[in-house]
Amino acid sequence: MKKKNIPVEFVFQLFALIIAIIVVHAFYVSVVRPNAVEVIEEQNMMAAADPDYVRDRSIWVLIKDWEQEACFILMFWALAIMGYKSVRLSGERRLLEVDLVPVAEGMRILPEDTREFARQVQALPEDRQQMLLPRALLNALRRFSSTRNIQDVATSTHTICESEAERLDSELSMIRYISWAIPSIGFIGTVRGIGEALAQADKAVQGDIAGVTQSLGVAFNSTFIALLISIFLMFLVHQLQLMQERLVFDSESYCDDKVIRHMKAD
Repeated sequence: MKKKNIPVEFVFQLFALIIAIIVVHAFYVSVVRPNAVEVIEEQNMMAAADPDYVRDRSIWVLIKDWEQEACFILMFWALAIMGYKSVRLSGERRLLEVDLVPVAEGMRILPEDTREFARQVQALPEDRQQMLLPRALLNALRRFSSTRNIQDVATSTHTICESEAERLDSELSMIRYISWAIPSIGFIGTVRGIGEALAQADKAVQGDIAGVTQSLGVAFNSTFIALLISIFLMFLVHQLQLMQERLVFDSESYCDDKVIRHMKAD
């Protein structure tokens, strides 16, 4: 009976989202919103006492609304996903430091020798055999055993590495979606704030602009925080993508240097 593979990454992403929601919401309920209410009340009292009083931009007021809370939840979720992928990439990079196919300088690999070298790679734990480098090495050795064509081996290895690069890039789609969704949520806050400000236009005409200014504050604060988070996340996404590209390039170079250049057809 074939063993079913448990979607570990999906489970991790799901639990990371749940934990991010719980932690961020708890922090908002217990710290952010009480402090924001206190700051706003204090500023209102000082503004009533002094007509020339200028309100300070408090960090608690900047992040108090639900749009900013949603942005922080998505940010921590994306950070958890990127952390998971970075740990996996680091594990694959460590294999590049291991001599998986021990071939001495000047030694040649003949088609008859590939079975023995393949056994050494297959002796790795199952989870490591699923990594890019062991798969590329096994493919190169098996292809050389069956075709005895070194150029075909090089082409096949390049194809595997290219496919892996495309797969890794496609797995970043969720993080890219989150990076796109965060500024969109910020713009929702902008629309909501402007809508509330327009609804209080009659009061502003009568001289009471407190409600209008507060609503406009919601509009600009949500966009400001969302854009800051998006800039930060996009920087990390590009760094993760660079790590992936380097892994694929170094794995292909490893196969060329450690195995393919030692091959001899006959």
